[in-house]
Amino acid sequence: MSELKTTVQELIKYRRSVFPKNYIDKPIPKEILLELLKCAVQAPTHKLTQPWKFTVFTGEGLVKLADELKKQYKKSVSKDDYSKKKGESIREKVLQSGAVIAICLSESGKIPKWEELAAVASAVQNLALAASAEDIGSYWSSSKIIDDLNSFLNLSKNESCIGLFYMGYHKEKRSLGKRSPLKEKVTWIE
Repeated sequence: MSELKTTVQELIKYRRSVFPKNYIDKPIPKEILLELLKCAVQAPTHKLTQPWKFTVFTGEGLVKLADELKKQYKKSVSKDDYSKKKGESIREKVLQSGAVIAICLSESGKIPKWEELAAVASAVQNLALAASAEDIGSYWSSSKIIDDLNSFLNLSKNESCIGLFYMGYHKEKRSLGKRSPLKEKVTWIE
């Protein structure tokens, strides 16, 4: 087996979600973020619609995003249901990250929406694998307040935010994920 093949397969097998509480205080250089995004946009896309759009938050941008998410959370619940602790937790998750990327869908209208969502998801998987190769932890979150970020992100009518991709350096050990046995998920017809 070639070294590249081994490396790619190991990255796929050992890529895991790493959450902001496990990130260390170390910024992710813009050059690395650009390289990761170059990997993301190599995802397959039907009719080359390339339906992904990314907004990257770093430095003071993280503070702006954290404040906006806290504000949107407060607007999304009744006064009785509002939890100051949860609002601060939402804000802190952003501030613990080295970068957060808003994952957006830009619908072309040329193909079914599900195909464009699949392309964006493929781009995010590329992003996650590339981040893992750089020892950067990540995880894709899509809370119910995501829909309320469209204005904040200056998205057009055909665009929508479908998640936030949290990233950060960490000291977690790589491990295989817990998956059901393959025989439960595969049918062979020979």
